Amino acid sequence: MTVIHNLGFPRIGKQRELKRAVEAYWAGELPQDALLQTGKELRSRHWALQKAAGVDLIPVGDFAWYDQILEWTCLLGAVPARFEHAATADVDLDTLFRMARGRAPQGKPAAACEMTKWFDTNYHYIVPEIQPNQSFRLARTALLEQIAEAVAEGYNVKPVIPGPLTWLWLAKGEAYTQGATDAAKLDLLPALLPVYQDVLARIQALGVEWVQIDEPILAVDLPAAWRDEFKGVYSNLKQGGLKVLLATYFDGLRDNVSVLQGLPVNGVHIDAVRAPEQIAAVRKQLSAEQVLSVGVINGRNIWRTDLDKAAQQLKPLKAELGDKLWIAPSCSLLHVPVDVEGEDALDAELYSWLSFATQKLDELQWLRALVDNKVDATIEAALVAQRTALKTRAESPRTHNPAVAEKVAKLATLKRDRAPFAERIAAQQARLNLPAFPTTTIGSFPQTQDIRKLRRDWRSGALSDTAYEKEIRAEIERVIRFQEDIDLDVLVHGEAERNDMVEYFGELLGGFAFTQNGWVQSYGSRCVKPPIIFGDVLRVMPMTVAWSQYAQSLTTRPVKGMLTGPVTMLQWSFVRDDQSRADTCRQLALALRDEVHDLEAAGVKIIQIDEPAIREGLPLRKDDWDAYLQWAVDCFRISTSNIDNDTQIHTHMCYSEFNDIIKAIAAMDADVITIETSRSNMELLEAFENFHYPNDIGPGVYDIHSPNIPDQAWMVELMRKAAKRLPAERLWVNPDCGLKTRGWPETTEALKTMVAAAKELRQA
Repeated sequence: MTVIHNLGFPRIGKQRELKRAVEAYWAGELPQDALLQTGKELRSRHWALQKAAGVDLIPVGDFAWYDQILEWTCLLGAVPARFEHAATADVDLDTLFRMARGRAPQGKPAAACEMTKWFDTNYHYIVPEIQPNQSFRLARTALLEQIAEAVAEGYNVKPVIPGPLTWLWLAKGEAYTQGATDAAKLDLLPALLPVYQDVLARIQALGVEWVQIDEPILAVDLPAAWRDEFKGVYSNLKQGGLKVLLATYFDGLRDNVSVLQGLPVNGVHIDAVRAPEQIAAVRKQLSAEQVLSVGVINGRNIWRTDLDKAAQQLKPLKAELGDKLWIAPSCSLLHVPVDVEGEDALDAELYSWLSFATQKLDELQWLRALVDNKVDATIEAALVAQRTALKTRAESPRTHNPAVAEKVAKLATLKRDRAPFAERIAAQQARLNLPAFPTTTIGSFPQTQDIRKLRRDWRSGALSDTAYEKEIRAEIERVIRFQEDIDLDVLVHGEAERNDMVEYFGELLGGFAFTQNGWVQSYGSRCVKPPIIFGDVLRVMPMTVAWSQYAQSLTTRPVKGMLTGPVTMLQWSFVRDDQSRADTCRQLALALRDEVHDLEAAGVKIIQIDEPAIREGLPLRKDDWDAYLQWAVDCFRISTSNIDNDTQIHTHMCYSEFNDIIKAIAAMDADVITIETSRSNMELLEAFENFHYPNDIGPGVYDIHSPNIPDQAWMVELMRKAAKRLPAERLWVNPDCGLKTRGWPETTEALKTMVAAAKELRQA
């Protein structure tokens, strides 16, 4: 019988149990032993669920308290010196959290480790920090304890660990860049590999047969120096009877496929959803003794799989490989919600189209039966339901809107270009009259429990529309008065009415649907509930105009209208797969264009269109960049087309490496871009400096993901560093991201300090 296995399961729990427990622990409301028990219960529940679905090899090591890369960094003992961790001590849970958050349970705070996107997903990982002569040792044994836990419960375990080359590729330090062409990091392999050997030996001693080592860098443009290391590294890691499955995902191997020739591993997993064309090339590189694991169930989207089509693809391989063919999802199921069961707010038709992590395990089992020609009556009934759902979706009239098609057809004649920046900024300054180093925030203010309860009561019908509007208006006024009191220059309305920067808009647009518990992890305890784009996107009514207009009526200072950009809405949703992503993005851009024009007509002087996801949407291979950037930039320009010169357009991007796409960012032609630079100590500005970026920039001066209160002198020094790279007259002062997740006390103190820093800069 064909082996089916899973690369990883969502760890947060169907009801976000992990999030709640971790945050309660951080708040001092839950003791550590209770937190550990929650983690144990979640792991056990998820292992049992996978076994019940017929999964042959149960992943262990996919659980993490904050991030799986951070867990491995702690296991390796690679704790930066600023966290004052004793070199010979084990890395405990509090140290792990401190590296992620910068928070000190006792003693002085330290800057959190940098966070960035996991390849081209919306998941964030904590970037490992390394230095020349970095030492490594087995400093955290949580993984081994979890493996022993699963073995004791009777599961056939497949531990999942990051590969040494991928971990090094992701790492950075003062002497090293992240990924790219930095081969100097490879000098650390002799120090790193003994720890891997130790871990693998201990895994084998626990009675484990297979280990999954993830090397997703094989899906990127890999320099020859890195490709050349694979054979030596895996020869070094070969352990007695322990079998290694090398896992790649998110794209095809392409020119990296030669790495597999003679590679001393027992099997290879490939992503056949993103790159089905690679199967034949990979198969040619493997020996008769090696397993080929084919990922044909989409681990990153929520639509049911065409199992008949997948079986047609796999049956020739089965005939050739026999039991050396394995079947799996394309990647870890971390990127999809736990279970569609219970989503009773969805209509029956749309519900039938969906497949979350739990359902994808069922799909694996049904697909195996098809491939092995062992379909019984129960599975046949499931397959009939699957086929019916796919047919209904393909034929449903609700997925296509003639009005949207008509608007898209007119795009060819739409003028995207605005006047030159020098002309626009002069008109904007005459209208806005802002000081040097103008201060602003990114958009959201703290979402308190009272605000969340207000929205819940309104949605449930316990609060009338009139009462809800009155309360939201009161909160907007409070936020406006607060910003005036601390003397911010450009204000925001605070976004109290918004549950999420994408979900809020999707609820007001045609073509979107929403779940009740479709949560996925974004970073740490931060979970998001991505909307589902199932059909053509159309703006039905104004979405933000009334709130923005009211906020502006309360003050003489400019208040930004706040929108989420088309690429970010695309990236942070589960997107329909029956048309190109570019086509869906253009529909989003047209909807936003209508909103921008209505905001401008309502007297809103500054409009911010956030695009934090534009970098994460960049394909992993450079050969594919131009096509993506062309339509991504075009969509932004569609949304800002035909507006007046004195209307100032802002955009925001965070946790991105900008060097590779700086020309595209400039082509977006936003008047002001705000970015994250505090965690990187203004390093990210180098791209803007070298390119001679022509427009205004707000380099974030403090990290909002850390609860630490920033120091005024530190922020002033950061901005002075920025002013050495870029003209001071083009610099803004702002946090690095929205303040939704922060509390009011820390927000108040941090922003007061930020305004004081800006005033100090002006005096100089």
